Amino acid sequence: MKSPRSPLILGTALAACFLGVTPAWGAGSIGDEPPQAAEAVPTTRADNFAGPLSLEVDLNQLAWVTQNFAGKLNRVDKDGTVTEIASAPGQEISAVATRNDAVYFVRAAFDHTASSLMRWVGGAEPQPLADLFAHEAAENPDSVNTYGFLNLPDQCRAQFTAQSPTPASYTGVVDTHAYATLALRNALFIADAGANAITKVGYDGAISTVAVLPPQPAVTVSAEHAARAGFPACVAGASYAFEPVPTDVEIGPDGDLYVTTLPGGPEDASLGARGSVYRINPHTGEIQQVATGFIGATGLGVSTKTGAIVVAELFGGPNGTGQVSVVQPGASTPQLLLTLPAPSAIELRTSNMFVTTDSFVPDAQGVPQPIGKLTVVPLDHRSDTIELETE
Repeated sequence: MKSPRSPLILGTALAACFLGVTPAWGAGSIGDEPPQAAEAVPTTRADNFAGPLSLEVDLNQLAWVTQNFAGKLNRVDKDGTVTEIASAPGQEISAVATRNDAVYFVRAAFDHTASSLMRWVGGAEPQPLADLFAHEAAENPDSVNTYGFLNLPDQCRAQFTAQSPTPASYTGVVDTHAYATLALRNALFIADAGANAITKVGYDGAISTVAVLPPQPAVTVSAEHAARAGFPACVAGASYAFEPVPTDVEIGPDGDLYVTTLPGGPEDASLGARGSVYRINPHTGEIQQVATGFIGATGLGVSTKTGAIVVAELFGGPNGTGQVSVVQPGASTPQLLLTLPAPSAIELRTSNMFVTTDSFVPDAQGVPQPIGKLTVVPLDHRSDTIELETE
């Protein structure tokens, strides 16, 4: 997410830096806890990761995990052996993908003033393939979007000052924060949570914009919300359009791209379950909402067989501690698949679901702990739906 000023959620600047979130306007959860879908047996393949927000599992079921908070990329073998592939102290490493013998990832400055798509082939140093920040600075694709309060009276708009959390309204500004990369035969596709867009990068390094996500459906700001966010009292009852925040991109069996989005703030349930999954035509950029109703949708997997979708909800569940939901073929409403602690990235491979868990668990001082795990969950693929394997 981008904003002229970056207020915080969850009480830490680190949270705002990595998740691109704005202040929570209240806390809460939605509904009663649904029953667990089945008795799954998740196993931990590796642990002690610092912010494993991006994950790739290749055809050999080797896992590639970014430690966004530590600026590291690791390979996890089937036996759980962890090998460091790349390190960038003082920077963020994110958005990992693989294709043939190459591994792709993004190396970026924490303040989002630099961002490069890197290519690594075993035995060599990673090499830059494309300058993502240069593309964003030149094109700023979501400058066509307007965010913030809609149709505020001039008298109320004038009450916004330099101390206000954000301007009354603003258009997209220059920012890039690559969250996930998908490597396909003809190009790489990047879900950019700063640019609020899906970017295409050719294997020759050429960059273009595939689609700009639309602003979130406007929400009505209550007096309580306004007070908590530090807005002038006159905005009570007004509508506010948050930014879309794309966090993952996958391809479906129909050849379209599927993208998860955060609601732009707050990311908890205080304004409702507003995370969504969109389908994007990679040739035309046409966008269609497939499902909504997620809390902290930070990753997704799409079944290449049926098109069923699984979504990691970092702040999902009635206690906000995390869950994985599924949108079965033909449905538009998510259902609980299983509860997992703070899941972020997710991949479907054959009969297993790979999920990074405990990805964002702050300590008493609000600093995320390096306790992330790579979790493997067996799936039942004997039907046309995604179900958990049971003994």
